Amino acid sequence: MDKILEELNESQREAATTIDGPILVLAGAGSGKTKTITTRLAYLISIGIDPASILTLTFTNKAAKEMRERALAMIDSTIYPPLLCTFHKFGLLFLKFHIDKLGRSNNFVIIDTDDKKRIIKSLKPDLPIPLIASEISKYKNSLISPDEAIAAARLPNYKKIAALYEKYEEYLQKNNLVDFDDLLVLTYKILDQDEELCRQISQKYQFIMIDEYQDTNELQNMLVKKLCSTHNNICVVGDDDQSIYGWRGANVKNILEFPNEFENVKVIKLEKNYRSTKKILEAANNLIAHNRNRLGKTLQATLEEGEDIVVRTFSDEQEEAMEVGKQIRRLIDSGTPPSEIAVLFRINALSRSIEEAFNRLGIHFKLVGAIRFYERAEIKDLISYLRIIANPLDDFSLKRIINKPKRGIGKVTVEKLENEAKKRGLSILQLLYALEEEELATIVGKKNAKTLRTFADTLNELRAALDDGLYNFIDEFERLIKFKEYYASMPDGLERVANIDEFYGLFRDYIKQNPESGLEDFLADLSLQSDQDQVGGEAVNIMSVHASKGLEFEHLFVIGMEEGFFPLTGDGCDMEEERRLGYVAFTRAKKTLHLSYVQSRFYKGRRAHLEKSRFLGEAGLCQGSVKIEKRAGFKKGDLVKHKIFGIGRITGVSKAGREFKLTINFGGQTRDILSSFVEKV
Repeated sequence: MDKILEELNESQREAATTIDGPILVLAGAGSGKTKTITTRLAYLISIGIDPASILTLTFTNKAAKEMRERALAMIDSTIYPPLLCTFHKFGLLFLKFHIDKLGRSNNFVIIDTDDKKRIIKSLKPDLPIPLIASEISKYKNSLISPDEAIAAARLPNYKKIAALYEKYEEYLQKNNLVDFDDLLVLTYKILDQDEELCRQISQKYQFIMIDEYQDTNELQNMLVKKLCSTHNNICVVGDDDQSIYGWRGANVKNILEFPNEFENVKVIKLEKNYRSTKKILEAANNLIAHNRNRLGKTLQATLEEGEDIVVRTFSDEQEEAMEVGKQIRRLIDSGTPPSEIAVLFRINALSRSIEEAFNRLGIHFKLVGAIRFYERAEIKDLISYLRIIANPLDDFSLKRIINKPKRGIGKVTVEKLENEAKKRGLSILQLLYALEEEELATIVGKKNAKTLRTFADTLNELRAALDDGLYNFIDEFERLIKFKEYYASMPDGLERVANIDEFYGLFRDYIKQNPESGLEDFLADLSLQSDQDQVGGEAVNIMSVHASKGLEFEHLFVIGMEEGFFPLTGDGCDMEEERRLGYVAFTRAKKTLHLSYVQSRFYKGRRAHLEKSRFLGEAGLCQGSVKIEKRAGFKKGDLVKHKIFGIGRITGVSKAGREFKLTINFGGQTRDILSSFVEKV
């Protein structure tokens, strides 16, 4: 054990060997947090503390498994391991022994998210099921009972949700079911109402450690206090500067106010960084220093100065994606393993241009923690609408969107339509056009017949709208279908609407560049550039900043460094959390960090001119020795390539707003084209 302790730096050793009293270990990015926690766990056992009296809580099963294995590997004896698990696993174990205190049997069954949604669906709600599920979860984590929810509800929709919450809870109790939230909620309720049991549990676990404390929510914080009710031997480990989950209930105040929650708290800061070069850490420290609500620490480099951080600016997202792709291709060709390269973005919708560029350049990639752009449900639904408008024979696409947005058309009705259509040798949509409403009512009922007639008429109207030009078709589509409105009502509505807007932008961009093309051409082009499954070989990682937490890469590219994209701005945005996201992004990089922003990007379905992110200035990256590379402008004599007109030579350049107008000779034909629509050969 002494030899293992010698491998730690002074702060890590202090954290590992301090046993009694409340301890806050502020562990900066790349500071050896896991090594410190596992060594502390091993140290407690090595000095004779009963493993059964030690409780360590984490957030993922993977983290728990890794810590357990690493801690036990440090100890010679094959002792019974201490309890090291997630919050929810602890709740499950507790309820197996004590749920009878609530008058319930311990042979309860845990339901998953899909089960939960099916139960809610069986209650026949007229609101989106994901919204109801999310609100019920919020009620539970706030310890609000159905009665309290009903009494507090003022708006009509919330009155409906509160009533459904009551029915949902009745169903769970009647069938002795427990959902994911109940694992903590019921555990807390039992400890709160049974003081003697709470005292026994607290005395059982004399030494408590909590990992990633900045990610705890209010309920988890209250549960921790119950577990410490008879002692104050609690060690919490985390980084207030990496608290990035406020949107899912995490409360950064839990770690910020920890020194005030317990008496004589010892604060130990792990500030030596073993991951990133000095220049990367300087930028990260400069950025996070602009936050006011933080306990304060400064990462210290143990590695060399390193290369300058590179900041690049591009005219638009296509140019950005292609240039990032070419930079990555050069890294791979020079021997860098693709797995040591990552591209990060703040908003998932930005992955689309990167995915397409990588496909064109033949770069193997994997999208981590997210669904590829064209595989997202809302995008598949959109494409299905376009396909059925272009091709009335496409039953597959029709069945996907016949009840999106909700129209009350279920599987049974669709089966009846399908059977009737087959009898007559028609597609389902052709059947809807062929039958009068009264005749349709004999097959699917009067109410459904009216709904389906309206649906078919809407598709017809949209088909007619194609004659007025494709560029304004999207506006007409939104007016008639209200597609964004439907997805906006879901818990992850902002993300889904951002994806829809990205697709609308892609559609309009295609029409601008291909004015003679029709809807069928767009769909055909889309099917060619949509995801080809990457086969074999290592892959470059593409992911959101949220998904990158805890990871590290030799070479890192952060795209979309513009106001409104990173940071997100507007109502409901927490600038301090946005800045913490920036800090997390920068500190994923080990050797090189590349940041980029564009002058214009499709935003909310339209091309918008953008300003570079304030974070570049706050990080000190717009001055000093940092290299800021601007894309070389086009000049007379350059060879360029256009999607339609092919390769041509520039004969003249003039300013046009924020862009440049290029006069290009395409094999004898001269055309004036904006610079953002061509690329250098």
